[in-house]
Amino acid sequence: MNLVVSEANLMNKRLIEFQDVELGYGRQVVLNHVNLNVEEGDFLGIAGPNGSGKTTILRALLKMLKPRRGSIRFREDIRRGKMSMGYVPQREFLDEIYPLTVMDVVMMGRYASIGLVGKPKKEDYFMVHDALAHVNMEGQANTAFRDLSGGQKQRVLVARALAGGPIMLVLDEPTDGLDIAGEREVMELLRDLHENHNLTVLMVSHHLNVMANYVKKLAIIDEATLHVGTLEAILTEENLEKIYSMKVKIFNVDGQKAILHLEHGNG
Repeated sequence: MNLVVSEANLMNKRLIEFQDVELGYGRQVVLNHVNLNVEEGDFLGIAGPNGSGKTTILRALLKMLKPRRGSIRFREDIRRGKMSMGYVPQREFLDEIYPLTVMDVVMMGRYASIGLVGKPKKEDYFMVHDALAHVNMEGQANTAFRDLSGGQKQRVLVARALAGGPIMLVLDEPTDGLDIAGEREVMELLRDLHENHNLTVLMVSHHLNVMANYVKKLAIIDEATLHVGTLEAILTEENLEKIYSMKVKIFNVDGQKAILHLEHGNG
């Protein structure tokens, strides 16, 4: 058996590559020397203090922001639009004034194929129902989106992203505003999609306690620099104390990681 991995095979596995990227707005530099590889099969979390640049990385990854320096390379099938990235925004970005049903919201994920003035075809309805089945929301297809719980709304937004048949899910603060049960519900869904449906998952979140028990790789922002590695290598008390300027303890309770922030100066 040949265990040598060729450069061509490595690049085929690599979906997105940031090479010494500088990101910013106008004259303001937000992040320097960003080197980040997103590979097929990753479950990657991006974390950092508020205002550190998590959203800036997300905008660059979604091709909404061009690098000031360096380069961002996308695998050819993504670059040419043959494979898509499914984007799951924060729930607050969807205007709930309009009486949209769950079906209406998830069908938005088919607009790239349908066109804004086109009508859904049989294939589009199949993809929507399949996406709803994946998030266990098929029985709510005709329910008003605004009447759902926070966790249910997040599931619907994930289904909308799945309806486009993506190779990767990109999520912005998917557990923000949810209670403990809602957090677990959403994260277990993402774990299932990653492990049982072969989806690459990338999520941005400031909830380290949530990501610590699910992601496999972690990228954490420290003073305009992005540190990337396995969860075990990056998520250490020493790293967190330096980045967040406070005492931190990481406990393992029944196989689950728990991060406790202590008062600064108290041991």
